[in-house]
Amino acid sequence: MKLLSVAIPCYNSAAYMRNCIETLLVGGDRVEILIVDDGSQKDNTFEIAKEYEEKYPNICKAIHQENGGHGAAVNTGLQNATGIYFKVVDSDDHLDPKIFPEVLDKLEEFVYSQEKIDMLVCNFVYDKQGVEHKKVMSYKTAFPQDTPFTWEDVKFFMLGQYILMHSVIYRTELLKSCHLELPRHTFYVDNVYVYYPLPYVKKLYYMNVNLYRYFIGRDDQSVNEKVMIGRIDQQIKVTKLMLGYHDVLKVQPAKLRKYMLSYLNIMMTVSSILAIRSGTEENMAKKEALWKYLKEQNLPLYVKLRVSFLGQGMNMKSKFGNKLAETGYKITQKFYGFN
Repeated sequence: MKLLSVAIPCYNSAAYMRNCIETLLVGGDRVEILIVDDGSQKDNTFEIAKEYEEKYPNICKAIHQENGGHGAAVNTGLQNATGIYFKVVDSDDHLDPKIFPEVLDKLEEFVYSQEKIDMLVCNFVYDKQGVEHKKVMSYKTAFPQDTPFTWEDVKFFMLGQYILMHSVIYRTELLKSCHLELPRHTFYVDNVYVYYPLPYVKKLYYMNVNLYRYFIGRDDQSVNEKVMIGRIDQQIKVTKLMLGYHDVLKVQPAKLRKYMLSYLNIMMTVSSILAIRSGTEENMAKKEALWKYLKEQNLPLYVKLRVSFLGQGMNMKSKFGNKLAETGYKITQKFYGFN
């Protein structure tokens, strides 16, 4: 059995996937690298995946499937995972090859000590093209460091500080037992990947290291602001799914409930901000429809999010509301890294 399975969803990724794979190979035989070609047609993505499988048969596995989107590729990776722990690394991102072995050592400690850790969290770096000083999403204000802890031990999440796909390594069996399955042919499902399993996570561990390098800068990237506005329906779809996954107002303990409410708040804010930034009546109507949907589906949750700091900013038509909306936009920028 492998220590860690890493799924790399690939779609026409030939130009950059090698860099991603090479940084994972430093993990040696402790790692299983699942290179999932999601129906690439424009380049030789699958041929590159097969090349690595042939060269490293005990580490790399090349998987080809019909195009189903990022979520379908993650699902396939999870289905094929044999590692005790599981991580997703997008093909245009990579892990720091110096820090990765440290993280594997820590995972190995858990296994040998029989300490059942459900989620390991590390920092990630917004590796933005052309920017010399890269922003880091750190969790040192939120989590105890270098010790197992529960949600009740969580300290303080700052506004704009969220656990993202880049941050987490899950225990594989937890993801399988909670029946995590991401939507097909849908963008922005990495939010589902992080949010849905949270109530099943009982024991956490935080390493204050900058493991994941999150590449930002391609014009066609899904988190480019213009691209996101063009895909606002996808963002709204994911937001609606997340609103319905759990009866969040009943989630225990209270600190987990507070964090999950905050996550839903930022999802509503992102959808609303994209509509506002688009400047079109059509998208503004979609924003209003989203808030109406929440009101009709879950009135107590609607009230909770609507009266929040960000919720007011998304719905007030005044100078003060505009200032709150501007704050919301800055938080959204930090959340997704777009500009």
